[in-house]
Amino acid sequence: MTQIFFYHNVSDRLAAAAALIGKAAAQKKRLLVYAPDREVADSIDRHLWTQQPTGFVAHVRSSSPLASETPVVIADQLDSLTQDERLFNLSADIPPGFSRFTSVIEVVGQEATERQAGRDRVKYYKDRGYEVQFIDLAEKR
Repeated sequence: MTQIFFYHNVSDRLAAAAALIGKAAAQKKRLLVYAPDREVADSIDRHLWTQQPTGFVAHVRSSSPLASETPVVIADQLDSLTQDERLFNLSADIPPGFSRFTSVIEVVGQEATERQAGRDRVKYYKDRGYEVQFIDLAEKR
């Protein structure tokens, strides 16, 4: 059964997502980043170009001829992609076909709309019998 991870309580959702994607990439883990909103996809793309300490996370868009060879792929659709290990959801909705993935990673910021959308996704997953793990990324002050 798909493992669901919710990283929450972050002030900058996309910066936190980029940091988590960078950690996974450093561990040689392959993942799909589901970002159907073009603005979100463009923003995460920019973040991945400037990750520290190496300054870059190797990634491409799903339309690239290098998508099958690149560990991190940003996609606006999931149906034509074969990767099924890790799915990083940057949509406010449940990603289509999420259950084919070994794990789904969600990042929820502190804004009210993000938190409500996150609660709705948690309820959806739990109502279908998925165990949801929560990781609090609150910044230490």
